[in-house]
Amino acid sequence: MYTQRLEKLTRALKTSGMDAVVLNPGPTLTYLTGLNFHLMERPVVMLFSATSEVTLVLPELEKLKAEALTYNASVVSYGENPADWNDVFRKTVSSAGLDGKQIGVEPRRLRLLEYNYIHAAAPKANFPDASDVLASLRICKDADEIAKMQKAVQIAQNALEAALPLVKIGMTEKELASELVVQLLKHGSESEMPFAPIVSSGPNSANPHASPTDRKLQPGDLLVVDWGAAWEGYISDLTRTFAIGEVDAEYQKIHQVVQQANAAGRTAGKPGVPCAAVDKAARGIIEQAGYGQYFTHRTGHGIGMEGHEEPYMRGDNQKLLEVGMAYTVEPGIYLPGRNGVRIEDNMVVTQNGSESLSDMPREIRVLG
Repeated sequence: MYTQRLEKLTRALKTSGMDAVVLNPGPTLTYLTGLNFHLMERPVVMLFSATSEVTLVLPELEKLKAEALTYNASVVSYGENPADWNDVFRKTVSSAGLDGKQIGVEPRRLRLLEYNYIHAAAPKANFPDASDVLASLRICKDADEIAKMQKAVQIAQNALEAALPLVKIGMTEKELASELVVQLLKHGSESEMPFAPIVSSGPNSANPHASPTDRKLQPGDLLVVDWGAAWEGYISDLTRTFAIGEVDAEYQKIHQVVQQANAAGRTAGKPGVPCAAVDKAARGIIEQAGYGQYFTHRTGHGIGMEGHEEPYMRGDNQKLLEVGMAYTVEPGIYLPGRNGVRIEDNMVVTQNGSESLSDMPREIRVLG
């Protein structure tokens, strides 16, 4: 599998005109190698050449990990003295003949630390953005990847269902968030979760990316829970909105509108349809209901090894959906200072349409 992915990268580099790409620890490096490293003060760098040559530079304490590679690579290790590291990188990059060449980078991933070592070793090289080239490798998921995402969804759903009976009036957002994290771990999520759960109530729920606070749940609140799990490197990202006791009629209405928008967005995705169509389908429902100004973000984003990756469900994105692409549909209505609603599902494009990996009830549920 990893040899096939390497071959795909090699072809993509040749088409792009880049001579190589440099990666540091992150999802793309793991996708191409199966190796997991964490970001730290000791740089780990992998150079992939358009000629299929692969070089891995890493600290000696991580060297044994390289034995798990399923294809040939030149492995260069260094010791603990940072004064020696520049020479190690200079010799490595020089032997790869990359000075003066086009070395692609992931701007959202490559730190200044690693960049400085590579740039010092290849001062005449250019460092173009390789985001599109690398995204093209991961954007369409195979059956194994989809199965892992499905497992991550199931873990997340089971965890929240286990946490919901604990919800009661007077509980703080932080208390519920902590209970949810415990349940995620109990139900099998990897300890490195895709993101910290968002648990927001009442006025806080009108902030799409709120962090849990000490605010106590009160009757009449809407409660937004945005959470996910990780399974074998793949993640889920879901949102449901609940009622704490009886809520005002308008809040029931906006919940119903968002349900309809979510359904329209889930239905819109199919092969050959632009991403923009998914956004427009969901947004149109909210606009028709008179709440367009309160839907303040795109309808969704790609999902897989990262919480946010290609493709993005924006109204201006004409990228066509293909079989295997995975993304979220998460319309929302946010009434500032009052309450908010978001309902989010994880989708995969199939031969004839799209399938939701998540099936947790979307209807408003009264808690507390």
